[in-house]
Amino acid sequence: MRFTKMQGLGNDYLYIYGQAPADAPALSRRLSDRHFGPGADGIIFISPSDCADFRMRIFNADGSEAEMCGNGIRCVGKYVYDRGLTDKTELLIETGAGLRRLRLRPENGRVVSVTAEMGRAAVIPGTEGDLVDVGNPHLVRFVSDAEGAPLSTLGPALCASVPGGINVEFVQVLGPDRLRMRVWERGSGITLACGTGACASAAAAVRRGLCRPMEPITVLLDGGALQITVGQQGELYMEGPAETVFEGEIEL
Repeated sequence: MRFTKMQGLGNDYLYIYGQAPADAPALSRRLSDRHFGPGADGIIFISPSDCADFRMRIFNADGSEAEMCGNGIRCVGKYVYDRGLTDKTELLIETGAGLRRLRLRPENGRVVSVTAEMGRAAVIPGTEGDLVDVGNPHLVRFVSDAEGAPLSTLGPALCASVPGGINVEFVQVLGPDRLRMRVWERGSGITLACGTGACASAAAAVRRGLCRPMEPITVLLDGGALQITVGQQGELYMEGPAETVFEGEIEL
C-alpha cells in the first residue's frame, strides 16, 4: 500500500487515496506507531464524493474516527492539487462534520498554503472551561501560562470526563490578536498542533471579549502559527501551511 506522509504545523497524518477499508481502525493503530510503523497522528483517506469535490475520513492513532481535522483538511487540498487530481483552487470537501470549503494558494504548481472555511462555532462558557463545537467537540481552558499547563495529566483526565472524549486546549491570551495554545487531542494525545482546536480557542476568546471578531488572530501552537478569523455570527476561517514529508510503501 502506498501512502504520503504530510504535516501541518507538525500535526502529521498518512494520506491514502481510496476508500477506507473495513479494517481502517486497526490499520491506523498499526501504521501510526512511531516505533514499529511510519508514525503519525493517524490516517486520512481521500476519495471521490457524491456531494463535493472530494471526501476525507480521519482515523486517529488509537483507531477512533474523527469528524474533522483542520490541519488535515489543508493537507487534503495540497494532496489533490499537487497530484493533478484537480486543477481547481477552490474546493468543497465532504467531512464527518459536514461540507468544508478550501481556497488553495499555489506557487510554481505546488500548494504552499490553504485557507479553510471551518463552519460556525457554538460556544458554551463554563467554569471548567468553555465547551466549543466546531464540528467536533473541544474544551477550551484559559490559563495564565500555557507552557506550564498540566497537559499530560489534566488533559487526558478532562478528555475522559466527557462521554466519547473531548479535545482539550490550554490557552494563554498574549494580546487581542494573539493566543498561545497547547492541546491534548482526543484519540491522539499531545500533538504539535490542532487546527480545529485553534478555531475553538479563537471562538472562545472572541466570545469572552478577549479577542476581536472580524480581525485575524494568530494562534501559536507547538508546531507553528495559524491565522484564525472569527466572523460576527461565529463563522471561522483558518489559514496555514501544508507540507509533504515523504512518499512511502508498506507491505500489509
